[in-house]
Amino acid sequence: MNPLSLGAALSAPPADPQERADTARREAELRGVATQFEAVFLAQMMQHAGVGKGAEGFDGGAGEDAFRGHLIAEQAKLMANKGGIGLAEQLFQALARREGLER
Repeated sequence: MNPLSLGAALSAPPADPQERADTARREAELRGVATQFEAVFLAQMMQHAGVGKGAEGFDGGAGEDAFRGHLIAEQAKLMANKGGIGLAEQLFQALARREGLER
């Protein structure tokens, strides 16, 4: 076997259907974890930047203060699920390499 065909064989997806399903499941888990991490990161950045404070808020008071963090967390989840700042994809690629899942 020449080096080119060896490289192709090593990078080919698994032939066994169960192995392919396990790989797909593991990739989905890693993507989910990476996206959750990006959402938490974005929420922290938004909170420290003061997003949600000021004139665009509700009527103020203890209720607003209590729920501001939840609103920011949900906004951050939406952002991360839509691609965010690309942190989740970079993290996924690094985790996939570490787990031997890269294609």
